[in-house]
Amino acid sequence: MLRSRWFLALLVAVPGLVLAGFGVVHPSGLNADTAGWWATLHIILLPAFALLAAAQWHLLTPAPPVIRWAGRLAAFGFAAFYTGLDAVAGIAAGTVVDAQHGYSPEVGRLFAVGDAVGYAGALSFLAGSLLVVAGVAPRAGWRVVPGAVLLVAASVSFLDSHLFWPRGVYTMLGVAAGMFLLSYVSAPDGLGSGTAAVSSRRQRPKVLG
Repeated sequence: MLRSRWFLALLVAVPGLVLAGFGVVHPSGLNADTAGWWATLHIILLPAFALLAAAQWHLLTPAPPVIRWAGRLAAFGFAAFYTGLDAVAGIAAGTVVDAQHGYSPEVGRLFAVGDAVGYAGALSFLAGSLLVVAGVAPRAGWRVVPGAVLLVAASVSFLDSHLFWPRGVYTMLGVAAGMFLLSYVSAPDGLGSGTAAVSSRRQRPKVLG
């Protein structure tokens, strides 16, 4: 059971770690030299952002029904809107700059639309993170605090950091660490329950007769 708890905690941390890794190689700006990689990278990022929403979805499993489904609606909103940013300001803008061999007014319009859609997605992610904390807290008690601080702080930073180095990378590392800790403290302590049950059976007096 302990191994299973560690495995699940690592699993929900993977999307944030993957996104942090991609943030290291994310171009700092879009121009004719970076356009090809800019578009390709954002195609790769589409499933990675969806997996981040899936991690939130999983963390909401132990929450009361109202919190669980409100949080999962927020996770869905993040997946929908933030991949919209990825498609418009990432794939489309990179493709246009690559085709035109330079920046143009049309690209500025794409960024304006993408930023608006992406901000809605980032707000949804923040809402989902707050609901994750609210759902884990009753089960974990004070142990929720380290993971909650990391996840909520990183979610606030995510509102305007995207994946750009260095802040965006540290933001995703904070998301990964927060999700890891919250997953670990919210898992049922099956190992401890089993040990307690065995101990109880050992201490139970035998009935003579």
